Amino acid sequence: MRVHTPVPASQIRAVILVGFMGAGKTSVGRALSRQLGWSFEDLDDRVQSRERRSIEAIFRESGETGFRQAEHQALRELISGLNDFPQIIALGGGAFVQPENDALLEASEIKTIFLDGSADELFRRCQEQSLERPLRSDAENFRTLYEKRRPHYLKASLRIETQGKSVDAIAKEVAAALGIGA
Repeated sequence: MRVHTPVPASQIRAVILVGFMGAGKTSVGRALSRQLGWSFEDLDDRVQSRERRSIEAIFRESGETGFRQAEHQALRELISGLNDFPQIIALGGGAFVQPENDALLEASEIKTIFLDGSADELFRRCQEQSLERPLRSDAENFRTLYEKRRPHYLKASLRIETQGKSVDAIAKEVAAALGIGA
């Protein structure tokens, strides 16, 4: 387990939201950015912009390995481009569990927040979304991948339970846990 020392709010240059699909990383990230007046970026959006194709097309044409390489380069670019304006960043569900991304984030000393929920609630949330998700129709595979990734997510700086909470309530809880707020 990582040991994280408290960082004064004035020194926080970014906050990275991690968790499994359906955890609310993008929704909470947008709400948190509105609450704090910080900018927001979804790493998947950056990957798609850099690659000039959708996540689905990257997986289809380049496989998971090609996607993970593009994702890592986008994360490296994003972190190296951070400036004096604080930012909220949402990572894709698999980004945080990749060893090269873990090492990059560890070296950056950016606070990571694990948005945690039960596999059942996350699966239900995914069912309600219009996004195309490969595991959306297979609850057993969804749960298996969730259980495999969860120990990695638990390495985040902080863990916020999302079960049964609104997006705005979760965003406020993240800000409070970091000691920052509007």
